[in-house]
Amino acid sequence: MVVAEHRALAEKGAELVELRLDWLSRPPDLTRLLKDRPTACVVTCRRQSDRGRWKWSEEQRRAVLRAAIVAEVEYVDLEDDIAGSIPRWGKTKRIVSHHDFESTPDDLEEIHARMCKLNPDIVKIVTMANAPSDIVRMLQLVSTAKVPTVGFCMGELGAASRVLCGKYGSPFTYAAFSKERELAPGQISFGEMKHLYRYDNINRDTQVFGVVGDPIAQSYSPLVHNAAYRKEKMNCVYLPFRVPRDALEQTLRDFQWLDVRGYSVTIPHKEAVANWADVASETVRGVGAANTLFPRDGVWRAENTDYEAALECVAQALEESHEIDGDLAGKKVLVLGAGGVARAISHGLLTRGCDVTITNHNNKRAKLLAGELGCRQIKWENRATELIDMLVNCTPIGMYPDRIDETAYPVNWMRDGMLVFDTVYNPENTLLLKDARQRDCVTVSGLEMFARQAAAQFQLFTGKPAPLETMREALRRGISAVNV
Repeated sequence: MVVAEHRALAEKGAELVELRLDWLSRPPDLTRLLKDRPTACVVTCRRQSDRGRWKWSEEQRRAVLRAAIVAEVEYVDLEDDIAGSIPRWGKTKRIVSHHDFESTPDDLEEIHARMCKLNPDIVKIVTMANAPSDIVRMLQLVSTAKVPTVGFCMGELGAASRVLCGKYGSPFTYAAFSKERELAPGQISFGEMKHLYRYDNINRDTQVFGVVGDPIAQSYSPLVHNAAYRKEKMNCVYLPFRVPRDALEQTLRDFQWLDVRGYSVTIPHKEAVANWADVASETVRGVGAANTLFPRDGVWRAENTDYEAALECVAQALEESHEIDGDLAGKKVLVLGAGGVARAISHGLLTRGCDVTITNHNNKRAKLLAGELGCRQIKWENRATELIDMLVNCTPIGMYPDRIDETAYPVNWMRDGMLVFDTVYNPENTLLLKDARQRDCVTVSGLEMFARQAAAQFQLFTGKPAPLETMREALRRGISAVNV
């Protein structure tokens, strides 16, 4: 298995592979593992006290590490508490490592300084991120280290540092064989590291963008934006930053050191970002929420690209349809939901002269939003009573995977020829849209809106037109891969 996986990684483009000997079910046969190896190797053998799986004695473990050195493996990983007892020999380079699975300690620099005295070729220091700002401290350490240092943070809060360490001087990073073979919290698969984040191309000049939210792991934004940078041959990377609600302002301040050139913003930060920005657009002020944050002329600006994306989608659908008059003014619209997207779309439709009614499972939230926007509101159970020209679903009903067989508006309530807009983008063809097509309704998919709002962000971030079709297809492929 180990030999086969090693060859598979080499075929996929890996240049350095870590052999985790502690994961073997029997004592390792180094001769077999290292003979005719297809890439350079790091031999690692972790104790159980270090979250490893070594089943035998400490004496046997150290003997294996010494044997790897005698066999002249390219690198051997030595924990900082044993590195002094295993001398340098031959051509094998020494990685002196330290792991903290609980926190990123206050004395990070002192720990690193002690490790530098243990005759390392490379220092590896990995800690648990308990706040997004921990990755800044780690990357600052990497960027100023006199000894080449692989440094990043574990956990979802630290995942971005596994990519960004390459920008700040790390000689390499660590990735999992696959998504299913994660060896440490927050580890990124080799395929994602190489193809999604293009780690091999990251350098000091790489511009950093990202999405902030909580949760964030399932976001498709990195897939869409990185596809656009790859298409346009831009030295940029777009990363997911998990930022808890109470950590937003501190994180944005601390991340200034990372020189992030733009953020997409999702739940729960859309309203807070609108208030934090130095300048908010007229749209953001009207909606009360932002999904985009970017620096320009020395100040941070907030924008809402959901607004324009939604109106573009509706306008295009009406233009292509011969069923409905393309003029939005006077159209009766029922909006399902009372969250950030419902707020943005409702505001946009109201500015175009639509007669908007809002409904939501939580009647209080619907009343509050309708009151703020100055439009009508009805109870959820009465939504079938409205005679409407357009229906906009801004609820998660119909979303993959748990609600895929549900619809927010049964087919028998639909009127032939009306416009049905579902902001759910996974799946692209929700039950609501399938039903709407049966009734010969004009339909608008959430995938189209997502791609367009991301394209608008791309242009705000980079100042260049976005490759919309590339972004649209990247999202479609990503959704298809997950839903198989």
